[in-house]
Amino acid sequence: MGQFSLFLASFIFVVSPIWPLGENPLPGDPYVIVNKSNNTFAYIHDGEIEKIGRVATGKSRDLTPEGEFTIIVKAVDPYYRKKDIPGGDPDNPLGSRWIGFDAEDTDGRTYGLHGTNTPKAIGRFITAGCVRFYEDDIRWLYDHVPLGTKVLIVTTDKPFDKIAND
Repeated sequence: MGQFSLFLASFIFVVSPIWPLGENPLPGDPYVIVNKSNNTFAYIHDGEIEKIGRVATGKSRDLTPEGEFTIIVKAVDPYYRKKDIPGGDPDNPLGSRWIGFDAEDTDGRTYGLHGTNTPKAIGRFITAGCVRFYEDDIRWLYDHVPLGTKVLIVTTDKPFDKIAND
């Protein structure tokens, strides 16, 4: 009976609602928000907005998916598959960093946060679905977000602190 009681206690502890189950971010975890309404991003860590900047998003509203996603791939000097352009090539539109997330049940290689070789595109609605960053910003972000970080993409007029609190 002693082993059964231990098993039962362990089972209850694991399935208890106080146990951190699932994919939800915990308070203090890094978190990235992209607001398509004004093409801006915020990096939040330890409950504070640490960085805000400009980005580029989809040519049409439906191209950049909305929702909360998980970063599942990171790459330095990513290869551009569509046009067979190697990483590090100045013609590579992905820039120097790729941070891929799992939108629409993809593998992190379809949708991502990435740099750009065309900085004048930042702030515009111009992409095929990804979120483009200035090179300095994507390099900084790459160094601050581990795999598993959540990315929230929204279209709203709310400020970042309100979005984060919600």
